[in-house]
Amino acid sequence: MAYEQKLAEKLTILTERGRGVLIRMNYIKKCCADPKQRPSILTDKAMEPAIKYINKKFPNIDFRGNIQNLTNIQRQKSDVMKATSSYYDSFLDVIEFRDHVYELLNTIDACQCFFDITTNFDFTKNYLDLIVTYTSVIIMLSRIDDKKALVGMFNCAHEMTNGCGDSSYPRLGQMFLEYEHPWKKITEEFCPHTRSVTAALLSLKNVYPRRNLPAEQWRSAQLLSLLSAPATMLESACCDTIACEYLSMETMERWLIIGFLLCHSSLNSNQGSQELWKMALRSGLYLTLTRDEVLNIHKVSEDLFDSIKGYNKRVADIKECREHVLVHCGAMHRERRQFLRGAIKELFNVLEDEPGLLGPKALFVFMALSFSRDEVLWLVRHSENMPKLKTPEDYIDNQMAELLFYMEKLNGLMRNCNQVIQRFHVQYLARFDALVLNDTIQNMYVCPEEESVLMSSFVSTLSALSVTQVDNKEEFDFRGLRLDWLRLQAYTSVNKAPLLLKDYPDLARVMNVIQFHTKMMDNVEELLQETSELSIFCFYPRVFEKMFNQSMEEVSMKRHLMSFPLVCSHFSHCGHSLCPEEIEEMEKRSLRLTVTFLEQIAKQTGSVVIEICAEQCKLNDQLLPWHCAETISAARHRKQKKMVPKKGEVQKEKPGAESLRKDRTVATNFDRMHLTLTELCSSYSFCRDFIVFDHIVVPAEFLLSHLETYLSEIIVRMANYNQTTQEIARPSDLLAGIRAYTATLHSVSSYVNMDITRLVKSVLLQQTQPLDSRGRQTITTLYTNWFLQSLLRQASSSLIVHCPAMQCFINQPTDNETSFRAEEFSDISELQALAELIGPYGLKFISENLMWHIISQVSELKKLVIENMDTLVQMRSNFDKPEEMANLRKRLTGGENVLKRMTIIGVILSFKSMAQNCLKDILEKHCPYLMGPITHLRDFSPPEADKKETLSIFELASAAGLTCNIDPALVAAISSMHTENTSIDEEYKLSCLLLVYVAVSLPTLALDNNSSYSREHGGHNNNIHCLATAINQLAVAMFTIQNKNIEHHLKEFLLIASSTLLQLGQNVERVEVKNRESVYLLLHMIVEESSFLTQDMLESCFPYVLLRNAYREVYRSFIITLG
Repeated sequence: MAYEQKLAEKLTILTERGRGVLIRMNYIKKCCADPKQRPSILTDKAMEPAIKYINKKFPNIDFRGNIQNLTNIQRQKSDVMKATSSYYDSFLDVIEFRDHVYELLNTIDACQCFFDITTNFDFTKNYLDLIVTYTSVIIMLSRIDDKKALVGMFNCAHEMTNGCGDSSYPRLGQMFLEYEHPWKKITEEFCPHTRSVTAALLSLKNVYPRRNLPAEQWRSAQLLSLLSAPATMLESACCDTIACEYLSMETMERWLIIGFLLCHSSLNSNQGSQELWKMALRSGLYLTLTRDEVLNIHKVSEDLFDSIKGYNKRVADIKECREHVLVHCGAMHRERRQFLRGAIKELFNVLEDEPGLLGPKALFVFMALSFSRDEVLWLVRHSENMPKLKTPEDYIDNQMAELLFYMEKLNGLMRNCNQVIQRFHVQYLARFDALVLNDTIQNMYVCPEEESVLMSSFVSTLSALSVTQVDNKEEFDFRGLRLDWLRLQAYTSVNKAPLLLKDYPDLARVMNVIQFHTKMMDNVEELLQETSELSIFCFYPRVFEKMFNQSMEEVSMKRHLMSFPLVCSHFSHCGHSLCPEEIEEMEKRSLRLTVTFLEQIAKQTGSVVIEICAEQCKLNDQLLPWHCAETISAARHRKQKKMVPKKGEVQKEKPGAESLRKDRTVATNFDRMHLTLTELCSSYSFCRDFIVFDHIVVPAEFLLSHLETYLSEIIVRMANYNQTTQEIARPSDLLAGIRAYTATLHSVSSYVNMDITRLVKSVLLQQTQPLDSRGRQTITTLYTNWFLQSLLRQASSSLIVHCPAMQCFINQPTDNETSFRAEEFSDISELQALAELIGPYGLKFISENLMWHIISQVSELKKLVIENMDTLVQMRSNFDKPEEMANLRKRLTGGENVLKRMTIIGVILSFKSMAQNCLKDILEKHCPYLMGPITHLRDFSPPEADKKETLSIFELASAAGLTCNIDPALVAAISSMHTENTSIDEEYKLSCLLLVYVAVSLPTLALDNNSSYSREHGGHNNNIHCLATAINQLAVAMFTIQNKNIEHHLKEFLLIASSTLLQLGQNVERVEVKNRESVYLLLHMIVEESSFLTQDMLESCFPYVLLRNAYREVYRSFIITLG
């Protein structure tokens, strides 16, 4: 009979099916309760009358007499059916599941099956699981408030569409009515099954009390300790109830509480039942039905027994147990967690040091994981539903991170050492288990044929195993053997079976051990999930985040924080194929929690790193040159009489004084920060990456992202740019600060394996762009704005002077106090520091902004040329006729304006040239092998090459800081000015006349008192020496665009300028000729700057003797002061 009933197969299939139906019911309840996920058909206001009517009349709904209330369903019947069909089918699954469960339970009762968790473990476990799962499904169904509306609307729409209601609707409606008070109905249904259920529950009397012990007894028994008995360390961990040793306490409590509620009659008649029931009631306040749905065990039990006569004593027992839980349970579980933290840590350390012990002591690992998981689950469900207590701290655990950490560590150790475990157990199965099983079978005095065939196959399968299979990495699959053992348990547990398993306890013991050993061969992953899976956190996100935040506040827990995001990888294991919609929600929640935890860990780690960097930067600042001024001053006056320090005056400490310690035990701020950093970084060494729902998560990348953000903000902050006062840090100071930060950042790589070089390169590369990756201003933008708005603006008004001799800008002496010293921001060392900071990209951005200012000046110059075009045309053709030139000069307007704008252009181009030269120096230092080919490419480009090719070569060279005959940036800028309204010939004419305009306006410079040449500076006091740069580069750019002969037009300019300046020499009025010699030097400077003009050309139109006399005159007036 047992063979035909297939009890084992049905139990297995129905238990798994029931789990899916339960998850589906829970999902429907959550959807209906959540306003965001609630079915739209229930939130539609037009449907409210129909929903009220259906709920009132359910299940006997009059579709014809009250059609007015159901009008909207009539109108949208197809949409209603579509929206409610999945829910209707899910409720039908409950009916189908219930029918199969009762059919199987009746069959089991008819067979008078024997249940004992220590003997036929799998058969008993599946039986109790099925009962609890079925009860949970019914309880969950009763908690769905909208079930009547969903089913009623579907049936209405079905009848309106097909002319008749669904055939299953009457049974479904009847089931809803019956289970409105579920406990009363279920207990009535289970009355016939009391004997079987009670027998199965009473078999826990040798297991549950032994597992449900306080931490003191665990500690005295040295539970889970491998070091307590060194002599037996190599012996295989084995016992008669091996599968019960890692059976979840929560599972057993669920069996006992729900089982005795269903079959409560034994509580009054059986003392053993009473004791187990009370012990379970004292274990806590809540039991998990599924996900975050819990059962308030005392309230449900009290309500049920209050309605039954003769159960007053049991009600009193329930109240007494509840009081016991409120007073003692929190502290007991807190002590258990405290014990487990130490025990599991010791177990991991021993096994990590000697992984070979994982073979004989694998059972210890699963016991440790199961015990720890039980305590975690208990705390989670009670933290979320915490009652009012005098000691709420018992329900708060700020050291949860450590327990989770070592659970994850043991998980990882078991997976990594799987081959070690397999090697041990393959030999154990073949050389010991197979022999013991064979002897046990031989000693059996009754062995029917069917059972004999099964047991013989067990022996032959195990005997055929060899260690070479492990070495060859063959896949093991013992699922068939374990299923056959479950079948054998079912066959031999029937009352009238020819072979009764209860008569052969040795066979059951041996087979249960063999089953565990086969799982070590092919099913370690499933066992790990069974004993350590913590997907419950997915449904208690608030508790999970609270535990994480509490652990973050403890310094000793920081090294274990990575366990929280790792737990999120468990969440993918709790989905079910009957509820695929839930998996998407779980994935989003898992990723959100993972990212939240990793972001917070990275944020705290990053802030500590940056604090350390800031302190190191302060120490580095003490070594900067200007801080030693006081020391130098004291050294110079060392021979003088020693000054007595004033009372209360504190002597300044020298750099390095902070490293001198009198007592090493005194912790400094640096010590505390490094300790915190060490603890936080230790968590990153836990794992390189992990998977959450097919997403590969790399924790170190979160830290790198935060460090990148922090470093970008700090670099900009260290620039100290104030747009109002136009203050900014010197580039060299900023560079020193960045170097201090990066040097400290590189030390982080000794704590955690991260590519700090990539981080620094990424941040500094972003700083070479106008905006960083987050759209914020960079130091490139800040320094561009400052140089344009502060330095070059003042240089344009001659408050700051370009000094060619010192290759910098300097302030003109004024009565007003200057906001900054120009030479401190523009000398070679500062511009080299700027080039180091912002690189070629940043200098290109500066160049583009400089070109924009040049374009605006050129536009104004063209307007002036157009205004004086007729006069300039005549002056161009009559430049060698002094009388006519004198008359034409009187008609010319805006000459000073032209020179002023050209000077501004020259100042800008001079600054650009200085920055380019400093960039070249930096690149030659960093990448000389790159600069060599670029230099050769520039120097040896063929003269007959196309203009575009030449400009592209010059653009490359210019980007590398090399000086070119033609400035490609200026050419591109002036080209962009060309519009369709002006022809190339007109542009060419304007360019020629602009040079004439500048040439004939040069004599007016002699009238300016600031036009004097300074030998000290190597230039003029009003920056007119920059005209040489402006004239040359502007002319070259304009005539390059127009494809004209550059040398010819520059020579023409030289002739006109020489002629006008020679006419200046004929003027004997001292007022006009005051700075004549200084202005003469401009011609020499123009030729010196140009790569198209030569000294021979200059001498042909301007006597060299005048230049020589001019130099003698300006140098004679210079007074040399010896310091």
